[in-house]
Amino acid sequence: MSIWEFIVALLLGLVEGLTEFAPVSSTGHMIIVDDILLKSAELLKSQEVANTFKVVIQLGSVLAAAIVFWQRILSLFGIRTSSSPVPEKGHSRLRLTHVIAGLIPAVILGFTLEDFIDTYLFSVETVLVGLVGGAILMAVADWKARSGSSAKEKTSLDDISIKQAFLIGLIQCIALWPGFSRSGSTISGGVLLGLKYRAAADFTFIMAIPIMFGASAVSLYKKMDVLTVDVIPFFIVGFISAFVFAWLSIRFFLALISKIKLMPFAIYRVVLAAVILVIYINVK
Repeated sequence: MSIWEFIVALLLGLVEGLTEFAPVSSTGHMIIVDDILLKSAELLKSQEVANTFKVVIQLGSVLAAAIVFWQRILSLFGIRTSSSPVPEKGHSRLRLTHVIAGLIPAVILGFTLEDFIDTYLFSVETVLVGLVGGAILMAVADWKARSGSSAKEKTSLDDISIKQAFLIGLIQCIALWPGFSRSGSTISGGVLLGLKYRAAADFTFIMAIPIMFGASAVSLYKKMDVLTVDVIPFFIVGFISAFVFAWLSIRFFLALISKIKLMPFAIYRVVLAAVILVIYINVK
């Protein structure tokens, strides 16, 4: 692997890791960094190989999230450690049924609309719509939370009801439109339903682990034939890079979200959409 290939794999892993769990749209960033600037498809001499690479580095991000939330994940199955989160007195505990309830809508719609989304929704134009639409959703959620017009705020993951989990899952379906951002949609949905920002973010990331892993695993299984020996080093560098930067991003975001809320991310998304539009027009 050449120095340039190493740099490209590292940078794409960095972009995936930093943006996958932040409410800023990893797809939008990949359009700028890869589709417009780095062009990994030309480097790897195949669009299919480049797409498979993006699936692999997404698994790196999933692994990072699983490590950050490993105690919570174990507790979902009734396995508790000495340092596992303990619900406050009078509170219940987040259970596997909550996560399943949140996943059902996206899993059903995702499998039903997979071919339609891949055929018609993956374009610069649709991502721009998703970026701006997601920004509006986040701004509305932020406004309702700040104005006190949302439902009574919850304090932690252990206060989420099955109904809230299911409704958050329904709102998550918006993210099937490229550019909306899974985390942006679900965190906004959680806040609109009365959760505090940190609780909404925690639940979002925990739900993302199985749905991202399942989608990536299925996609990777379908494309195993492109994993030839000559591209393995490129994939490994990208995977490790995505894992490291996703771990850092999740830690930083969870510490930040309760302080700055969603509005700064909404503004950033609009700016990102404008940048993509300008670059796209000039390149086109």
